[in-house]
Amino acid sequence: MDRLIELLPELNLAFVETLVMVGIALSFAFLIGLPLGILLFVTDQGLILENKWVKQAVGIIINLIRSVPFIILLVFLLPLTSFLLGTTIGPLAASVSLSVAAIPFYARIVESSAREINKGVIEAAVATGASPWMIIRHILLPETKPGLITGITITAISLIGYSAMAGTIGGGGIGDLAIRYGYYRYDDTVMFTTVILLVVLVQFVQYMGDFVSKAVDKK
Repeated sequence: MDRLIELLPELNLAFVETLVMVGIALSFAFLIGLPLGILLFVTDQGLILENKWVKQAVGIIINLIRSVPFIILLVFLLPLTSFLLGTTIGPLAASVSLSVAAIPFYARIVESSAREINKGVIEAAVATGASPWMIIRHILLPETKPGLITGITITAISLIGYSAMAGTIGGGGIGDLAIRYGYYRYDDTVMFTTVILLVVLVQFVQYMGDFVSKAVDKK
């Protein structure tokens, strides 16, 4: 117990750093991944903005990023992180790699959610003369809202795991604390505490995501 009280300031800092990393990456995932996911859907064959070249180009880029394991992506993007921020250490630096990993991940979830919409609804909107933007705004986004929220929840939970990996190269957060104390110093108290913190955080995110998703689902 005394050991936990002694480490409480570092635990609090690590928890906040994890929230910062995940929050930044999740924001970029939503702001960039959502439009990309919608673009992948509407440019597919037979849809409102059919364009196989755009579909293939965006799809290839997303698949290339998703095919690289995160720990390798983390190291690969160190030069870009250094160029953008002037450092490769800390939660802000780690958020660069987390964002790059999160954007294509969420984009695919958005595309998958959009595919669940009844195409008859889209065809009816086209028949009434609705523009592509109107269909996206008034049909695609409202109809996929529960799926989008569930996707954000899944992405957030994945990012929590990724953020722990970022601790291996000085990204900060709970993962960094676990590596420094739990691994290098064989401190089982810190290791178990960090595991419990991660479990609690993931459970909270999952609960909130499910709650909001059910609240907006009008079906």
